[in-house]
Amino acid sequence: MESWKQRARQLKAETYALYLAYRDPRTPWYARVFTAIVVGYAFSPIDLIPDFIPVLGYVDDLVLVPLGIWLALKLIPPEVMAESRSRAQESLANGKPVNRAAAVVIVAIWLLLAVLGITLIARLFK
Repeated sequence: MESWKQRARQLKAETYALYLAYRDPRTPWYARVFTAIVVGYAFSPIDLIPDFIPVLGYVDDLVLVPLGIWLALKLIPPEVMAESRSRAQESLANGKPVNRAAAVVIVAIWLLLAVLGITLIARLFK
């Protein structure tokens, strides 16, 4: 069980390092776009597959997020990731980082997608 907790902490630190790498100007635009999606989804309180659905609810947490992180790591230059990991470790050692603006953006995107989905469904049933 302890190894799972350690792996979860590593994944969290790696996700935060990706967030820092995303903001680095040396990161290519396509890596920024993909990384923003992965980090936004990883930190989002809303899942693609809700956790209350037995077994399938955790597929995104156990498969999609690590796969997205792995792909994002392949797109970002190694020197940028090394610096970002270092900065992430420092920041996490000093306390959990909080970015309220990012949280607001993530929630706004999910709300926008929900409104668009509801609108589309409403048009289909008219």
